[in-house]
Amino acid sequence: MTFSSSPIPGPSVEQPAEQTAVRPARRGPTWAGVAAMVAAGSVLSSGATLGGLIGYHEIEQRWGSDAVAASTRDAGSTGTASGVAASSDGPDWQQVAAAVSPSAVAIDVRTAQGEAEGTGVVLDEKGDIVTNNHVVSGASSITVMLADGRAFEARVVGADARTDLAVVRLVSAPEDLVPATFGDSAAVEPGAAVMALGTPLGLQNTVTTGIVSAVNRPVTASDGTDPAGTDATYVSAVQTDAAINPGNSGGPLVDASGAVIGINSSIASLASGADGQSGSIGLGFAIPAATVTMVVQQILQHGAVQHAALGVTAADGTQEADGATRSGALVHEVVQGSAAEAAGLRSGDLVVGVDDVPITGAAALTATINGLAPGTEHTVAVLREGKRTELTATLGTAATS
Repeated sequence: MTFSSSPIPGPSVEQPAEQTAVRPARRGPTWAGVAAMVAAGSVLSSGATLGGLIGYHEIEQRWGSDAVAASTRDAGSTGTASGVAASSDGPDWQQVAAAVSPSAVAIDVRTAQGEAEGTGVVLDEKGDIVTNNHVVSGASSITVMLADGRAFEARVVGADARTDLAVVRLVSAPEDLVPATFGDSAAVEPGAAVMALGTPLGLQNTVTTGIVSAVNRPVTASDGTDPAGTDATYVSAVQTDAAINPGNSGGPLVDASGAVIGINSSIASLASGADGQSGSIGLGFAIPAATVTMVVQQILQHGAVQHAALGVTAADGTQEADGATRSGALVHEVVQGSAAEAAGLRSGDLVVGVDDVPITGAAALTATINGLAPGTEHTVAVLREGKRTELTATLGTAATS
């Protein structure tokens, strides 16, 4: 599957626009992740109606492609969560759940279309909470319920559609809020034990466990309003097999120490039933903690987010190197005056890596750049006429409208 270019202001990488088939969505962005199979996507926050019905977003199921279609609906310190002790016998999930649950909240949102539910994570004692942008987008009112059942009104502080993150603040925060501890998502490796906390299908204080099944998984988001998919955004996600269902959106994915390593945002699912709706099949995606803290800090300090820009137009491509075919992001154009031009990138280069992150296509390049900060220096590996070259790029700042 090829991905359409993003409508978000100042994209780091753009691909030629091609139409992506999307089924009508009730609310919230539709996500597509790059992987070895294609599945129908379902939303992650519960779209409640009178009678408690759940609303889902769907995207067309396709096979034989290199993309997983997924969809969504609906900073703190780093280290070990308070009260969780290390154990050589494996994770003590009861201890982890007890320590982290007070930091996970249920979010009820009212919009012009109805009600929806999601999850959030307490950032600080002032009442700041991080969640997904699609959970609170278009909200006319927001109610946050703590793990002990107390409910508080909240308002949006700021949101970033490109990374699907938002910060809300309790109007009258209690004095006993328990902020979450954020871990080092860059150190997360496949096989690591994790727990997801949230409000799946409206069931608050639900925990599920699993492992990290992949890292740096490119996930593409679209709100489904443009048939051509030009509203797509990109995230380099942590993939997990911990059960995630509608309502988990915006909730924490924590490691065995109780530290938040990601914010759950989307799932891949196989179509089930006449309407194509289904829940978790063990392919969930979380926005890495490093991206979360970068975005949250900017929202709290400035009310808006600046994104990094490499400055190339690219598409999926391949090159022959060392007797094998390599996939990557094929550079079509280098923007004049950009970080890419200063680094020495050229039209025809195939980008195959950024630092230690493999780049297998244009979506992967965009997702990786989106998770980095403007002004930071990175190694960009390219194939140029079949030979590997490593260039140093200091990322610029994406334009805003």
